Amino acid sequence: MKRNAIILAGLCVFALAFSMVARADDARVAGTWEMSSQGRQGPITQTLTVEQDAGKIKGTIKGQRGEAPFEGTVKGNAISFTVKRQTPNGEFVQEYTGTVDGDAIKGTVKMGENSRDWSAKRQK
Repeated sequence: MKRNAIILAGLCVFALAFSMVARADDARVAGTWEMSSQGRQGPITQTLTVEQDAGKIKGTIKGQRGEAPFEGTVKGNAISFTVKRQTPNGEFVQEYTGTVDGDAIKGTVKMGENSRDWSAKRQK
């Protein structure tokens, strides 16, 4: 019984240490990003302002539709966040996913049945 408790405690310590190492490898995305995508009527440019606490992110996206908050996650170099906007026709949800590569991000945004590519570059 004592041996099992020691093994279990050792496994817990190992799991905790591994999770701390994994968090250290999450991409750092805090800051201001210039985001681009192709809309129905041409290019769309928006500003993404990101706050990061380990693997959790939040912030605002600002563009021609105004400003909206978002929340999401960063795991390794994978980023995902959701933007919800209230419109006269109800809530409009955009689900962003992407891959972080230093000061650049490339990904896809899903809006209902539609999706399109997006990219972002960190502003200096």
